[in-house]
Amino acid sequence: MSAINNKLQGYYKPEQYTTSKIIIVDVLDNQVDTKQFEKQLWSNKKKSAIEEGKALWYGNDKGWVKVPMAEYEKARKEAMVPETAPEVPAEHAELMNMIHTSYDLKPKGLKMNELKWKYLMRSGMRGKNIMMTGPAGCGKTMAAKALVNALDRPDFYFNLGATQDPRATLIGNTHFSKEEGTYFSEALFVKAIQTPNAVILLDELSRAHPDAWNILMTVLDAGQRYLRLDEASGQATINVADGVTFIATANIGNEYTSTRVMDKALMDRFTIIEMDLLSKEEESDLLAYMFPLVPSNALDNIAGITEMTRKECNNEESRLSAPVSTRTAVEIASLLYDGFALEEAAQITIYPQYSADGGVDSERTFVKQIVQKFCDDGTEEDLFNTEDLES
Repeated sequence: MSAINNKLQGYYKPEQYTTSKIIIVDVLDNQVDTKQFEKQLWSNKKKSAIEEGKALWYGNDKGWVKVPMAEYEKARKEAMVPETAPEVPAEHAELMNMIHTSYDLKPKGLKMNELKWKYLMRSGMRGKNIMMTGPAGCGKTMAAKALVNALDRPDFYFNLGATQDPRATLIGNTHFSKEEGTYFSEALFVKAIQTPNAVILLDELSRAHPDAWNILMTVLDAGQRYLRLDEASGQATINVADGVTFIATANIGNEYTSTRVMDKALMDRFTIIEMDLLSKEEESDLLAYMFPLVPSNALDNIAGITEMTRKECNNEESRLSAPVSTRTAVEIASLLYDGFALEEAAQITIYPQYSADGGVDSERTFVKQIVQKFCDDGTEEDLFNTEDLES
């Protein structure tokens, strides 16, 4: 059945903790598919019916209305539909409700489809280790932080790509003082893993030193979940507290020169959620949301630049090493908001990312040509010259 029509009417018995099915009966008492009815059933109406001990009825164009439970029971018997499925435990029902109604919790500035967001929420609520992958500037860290806010749990942040001493960051350091002599101070990470229900963000895991990966192996393994403070045999271990969730971000691909090839054993410890590049329309919408006072045509131009660089990078013989990222697009929009022209913003943010080697044949020259197409001064003036290319 493709749509609700005037021949159908439906009864629904709302129950707080069961997977109760809608009973649909037409004028001939034939049972039919019900998914489109469920989509029109608002949760507030279900709650109201539960509180009043009533059923819900859908008839013609009236929408869902509350009716006595007896009407539901009569319809069920006439349609010879068995009673509802076995009860779902209250805790599980609450978790499912949270997952499948959570899309409203996603920040408007985060462009992520509903399925991936719900999977992210489900993974976080189930205590899974999550790895957010995708191109630079696509929203990985924003998505991870959005999950932290949605779950409203204690959180800790560690940028593993920036640390020069993984052991000091993840375990701790030995110190010496005249008063205390030699002593050991634990790293914040040790406190974090002992915090029940904490969400621990491991940013830029793909840029981390392999020593950091080795330390994390037992921490992330579902069958172990401990941190050894010293590799010597017999040394004390710190157990990971119940409910702790780890979220990592990673850039995976040959275009990221500062990243390392991720250890397969480490990646196997994560549920991987891949973030997508934004379309031109999505990028424009994001910029408009963040900078509503910047003219829409200017924001469309920024989105057009990023789109063209991405299309170029998809070519087998691309003249660019990497596309303009969403992060850069946001920075350009912020400069426009502060009164800079698009060409000026591009000089500051885009051009330094591309090599000028090769003069007029360089990738910087090529990206300047792309920017020129979107500069809205209406002129055909060449925006760059040989002196610029040498700088």
